[in-house]
Amino acid sequence: LAAGADALFITNPTSLHLCYSTKAARLGRHLFIEKPLSHNLDGVDGFLDVVDQNHIIALVGYNLRFHPCCCLVKRLIEEQAIGTLVAARLEIGEYLPGSHSYEDYRQMYASRKDQGGGVILSQIHELDLVYWWFGLPHRVFALGGHWSSLEIDVEDTASILMECEYDGRPLPVHLHQDFLQQPASRTIQIVGERGKIYVDMPAFEVRVVTPEIPDGELHRFEGFERNQMYMDELAHFLACVEGKEKPVVDVHQGAQSLRIAMAAHRSIETGSVVDL
Repeated sequence: LAAGADALFITNPTSLHLCYSTKAARLGRHLFIEKPLSHNLDGVDGFLDVVDQNHIIALVGYNLRFHPCCCLVKRLIEEQAIGTLVAARLEIGEYLPGSHSYEDYRQMYASRKDQGGGVILSQIHELDLVYWWFGLPHRVFALGGHWSSLEIDVEDTASILMECEYDGRPLPVHLHQDFLQQPASRTIQIVGERGKIYVDMPAFEVRVVTPEIPDGELHRFEGFERNQMYMDELAHFLACVEGKEKPVVDVHQGAQSLRIAMAAHRSIETGSVVDL
């Protein structure tokens, strides 16, 4: 901040994101904030007001918005490629101790409550996809907790059922998250009246099954380098700072996925359905 930078990258632990983002926003600095926006909703509305008042560019790092599979799914939904949507299920699971082999998993921010860890916030990308594809859920019900032998003080498993809206009626969307699966899994299934969409994220594959194509039309993004979506995301941020593009995921949108995550936490704690 003292150096007078035009833009800052906020990539410290989740629990510190909002503190430094707010300081920078008050000085009119543009911001790229690593996901999630924060570890709770305290101070979020005030931060959004500062961003708006100072007319700064502020993005949240949801890089799956630049993933070719996710972009294709967005287009297929908009084109009603499988007809009226009926349900969706997303799953992400990975073994936490093996995710960063270069560090002690017990000290990672994802493992620590004081740094805003836990599987719901650490794997919040899928909640952003739910918001992007289906809108903000009306209601959330979740089960989860620290159910494994991992030496962490946060939840390692969460199962979240969300009531979204599609064509004027409820759309059930289920997300499973865990820090336990070996091998890792990251899949999506969307069911419609006229077919299904299957996504295998690690394989960069999207399969669209319809009555006309029962074996499915396979879209495979062979040769796609995973790092490319990060490069595209950063190029987009710089273009926004230069006024050439508008943010794909601004902080107002980033606050919505955080709201869903906090509703899931509250549901786990209370055992009740939480309205949004």
